[in-house]
Amino acid sequence: MAIATELVQLTAHRASELVRTREISSVELTRAILEQIDAHDKTIHAYLHVTAERALEHAKRADEEVARARAMGDPKASPLRGVPMSIKDVISTKDVVTTAGSRILENFVPVYNATVIERLENAGAFLIGKTNPDEFAMGSSTENSAYGVTKNPWDLARVPGGSSGGSAAAMAADEGIFALGTDTGGSVRQPASLTSTVGLRPSYGRVSRWGVIAFASSLDQVGPMTKDVRDAAFILNLIAGHDEHDSTSVNTPVPNYLNALQDENLRGMRVGVPREYFVEGMAGEVESTIRDAITHLETLGAEIHEVSLPHTEYALPTYYILAPAEASANLARYDGVKYGPRADVPGDVWDVMRATRGRGFGSEVKRRIMLGTYALSTGYYDAYYVKAQKVRTLIKRDFDNAFDRVDVLVSAASPTPAFRLGEKSDDPLQMYLADVLTLAQPLAGIPAICIPAGFSDGGLPIGLQIMARAFEEEKMLRVAYAYEQTTEWHKRKPKL
Repeated sequence: MAIATELVQLTAHRASELVRTREISSVELTRAILEQIDAHDKTIHAYLHVTAERALEHAKRADEEVARARAMGDPKASPLRGVPMSIKDVISTKDVVTTAGSRILENFVPVYNATVIERLENAGAFLIGKTNPDEFAMGSSTENSAYGVTKNPWDLARVPGGSSGGSAAAMAADEGIFALGTDTGGSVRQPASLTSTVGLRPSYGRVSRWGVIAFASSLDQVGPMTKDVRDAAFILNLIAGHDEHDSTSVNTPVPNYLNALQDENLRGMRVGVPREYFVEGMAGEVESTIRDAITHLETLGAEIHEVSLPHTEYALPTYYILAPAEASANLARYDGVKYGPRADVPGDVWDVMRATRGRGFGSEVKRRIMLGTYALSTGYYDAYYVKAQKVRTLIKRDFDNAFDRVDVLVSAASPTPAFRLGEKSDDPLQMYLADVLTLAQPLAGIPAICIPAGFSDGGLPIGLQIMARAFEEEKMLRVAYAYEQTTEWHKRKPKL
């Protein structure tokens, strides 16, 4: 049976409209996505778990609800009624296995939904599958999952980025309508860049982290991964807002982000170009693509200003002190008692714990636990952790000063197009450098979005990153939408 290409390529806002007007059924849409997954995911491996039977049951129920509402003269429906969603496997889903890509959570089934899942389900969406992440969201390539690597649909010999590479690959391959990822140091934006999709990291505190398996609690944030900018705004509308379960959730009004998607006129918009973001080692094709994108924004009426973020070079070492330190504390709970499998070995509780953690955690997770524990240990805490917190303040101050002069900042999201599978696996420093352009924003708590901006000579995607002051997502969405609507990059699809 041929897969309905026009169905699998739908965006969330368009799919919800077609289901609401009964031009298509939710069952048709869901079956088309499941067929696409069946046809291509054996190769791409975007998903760890596909909830096919459950999804079709929800789809049938959604169609019945839409029909009943229309029969009663009320054609309105929940914003996402009948639309399936793909969720990164670090976000808790009730009664569905949630592993964080780790053996230590093998077969772990949460008894509750994360807040973001509750909000999307209340809006009418339902789960179609859990996507593959780097283990505990620690990685830049989705090669660190305990359940196999994910491949880039644009070139199966290359990575899709990470740690939300499964969600990004699912969107690029049309194996889903929309997805959620998490971004601690670029894990939504960098894979979006490498797969020609849209990835949005909201301001820290804008979206609840309750029910999200923690990596670094002062940096983690859930964000939409979509096929266009309108969907990113659409999904952000639904998941943003205060949550009393999350003490880091900010209680400020949530605007309608769709109102930011006005037109293609950027007159009066001040766009800053940080000189420090054209880093040494950046691929020439990436630099030329980003400079072309900046020129294009100028043709739309934007005012271009060069700015300086002088502490940018310290973002990477600062991040790789603070994030592992928080990870070492957060991952202490995985001790063979509370979650997941427990090693059956002779000895006391400490022997069991050592064996469980030794077998359950992968090498990258162990590396970060050790780095973090070292940075927090007696004699090194002040020299590393405390100093890194002070530098974090300076990085935030750089952004504050820049946003006093401009409305948004633009840069590349990744210094190179997608690299080959295994190319950086044996060199952690080179792997960490893949996120060099996406680490400072989480440290400062500001929002950023990555959108398609072009392709390398080899046909590999390149993304444009747009940043704004904290809780000013509307400004970056306005610029992203204007750029997207006046270019064709987002319309290209990989040949599967």
